[in-house]
Amino acid sequence: MSWHPHSWTAFEARHLPHYEDAEALSAVVGTLSNYPPLVFGGEARELRERLAEVAQGRAFLLQGGDCAESFAEFHPDNVRNTFRVILQMAVVLTFASKRPVVKVGRMAGQFAKPRSAPTETRDGVTLPSYFGDNVNGLAFDAQARRNDPARMVRAHLQAAATLNLLRALSGGGYANLRRIHGWTLDFMARSRWAERFNDLADRISEALDFMEACGVDPDNVPQLRSTAFFTSHEALLLPYEAAMTRREPDTGEWFDTSAHMLWIGDRTRFAGSAHVEFARGIGNPLGIKCGPATDPDDLLRLLAILDPARVPGRITLIIRMGADKVEELLPRLVRAVRQDGHPVVWSCDPMHGNSVASSSGYKTRPFDRVLREVRGFFRVHRAEGTHAGGIHVEMTGQDVTECIGGAVAITDDELKTRYETHCDPRLNAAQSLELAFLLAEMLNAQAADRSRDAA
Repeated sequence: MSWHPHSWTAFEARHLPHYEDAEALSAVVGTLSNYPPLVFGGEARELRERLAEVAQGRAFLLQGGDCAESFAEFHPDNVRNTFRVILQMAVVLTFASKRPVVKVGRMAGQFAKPRSAPTETRDGVTLPSYFGDNVNGLAFDAQARRNDPARMVRAHLQAAATLNLLRALSGGGYANLRRIHGWTLDFMARSRWAERFNDLADRISEALDFMEACGVDPDNVPQLRSTAFFTSHEALLLPYEAAMTRREPDTGEWFDTSAHMLWIGDRTRFAGSAHVEFARGIGNPLGIKCGPATDPDDLLRLLAILDPARVPGRITLIIRMGADKVEELLPRLVRAVRQDGHPVVWSCDPMHGNSVASSSGYKTRPFDRVLREVRGFFRVHRAEGTHAGGIHVEMTGQDVTECIGGAVAITDDELKTRYETHCDPRLNAAQSLELAFLLAEMLNAQAADRSRDAA
């Protein structure tokens, strides 16, 4: 089964942009191929090992970040604010479950987006669809919508800057639990969930004080003064992903060095897919989005291609069924995968299956539907005796108004106030923290079930 980073070109590639200037595209791919890697194979292996713990029920996966990163919104404050909310969510989940939380951001590379059609028509004018900032621009004019391969270089530079900041935040003292009270964003003070987090922070601070009184300095414990943080994005723009793929000289293993974890979308995992062909040859942990149309037999064939050795932590199945369908459709997938013996991580994406059009004309996601899918996901795994292993959410640390509901009670009329997404609606910081606390209750119930079963 011969594979190389560009073997995907012999397969069917859907949802890729058409570039009019083939020579310009080839030049950009050549340039990126000579750029330094953004991540290393050893880091991807570490994530794979941590995800193996999730697959065994000994840890939990928290994956979150922007729907689509943009050039216009790139700012260190935005990166830091999303990171700090993920930290808050992870602390809540760790405290509740008494298990490690594997933190993976949809950051430093989540630029490209699949489109239902290659072109878009407005008022009789037809232009290429917006494929994400690493392909073209959001503005509906001919210059912005031109599919420009040079944007991949700018995306790489932004990803490198984002990763540099994330490494500094996670390892340079910002993630120190001694600073936990400083993680709450000012605008979240109106949320009762922020108050609950401050109560939790007080308890953690007291525990750290106790440790220090006993002679254990928390600042000298690496696990308390820093955290491991990984990046991920959809491996959609294959020319970019192939250009960023490197072979380790000592092991001979290939890794896509654009991110620690890559995933294949629900629309690109079909038989004969170029995206599947590319993904099967890289050593990174892989996600597979599974929507309502996912057939159990097709999924097993896909697992056989992507993980023939059945390596724990290699595959994360990201379920996006919708609140009304998850309890009907998920059990057959769980049973098929369990019976076939694949050691996968089961993660819930409660965002993509719950998009609705508001009366004011905005695409939104009601918080109650998001929560309903998460609860249905947990109920299925409880009934099947399997482990609900993770959550995958589109969220931001900004005070946006894109998803209605939640304790902050965003209404339909308020969507227009700060609707800033370039693609799909995201949970804001307060809604993300609320989801973490409600998820913690489900993890507690799951842990109680396991204890009873063990007894």
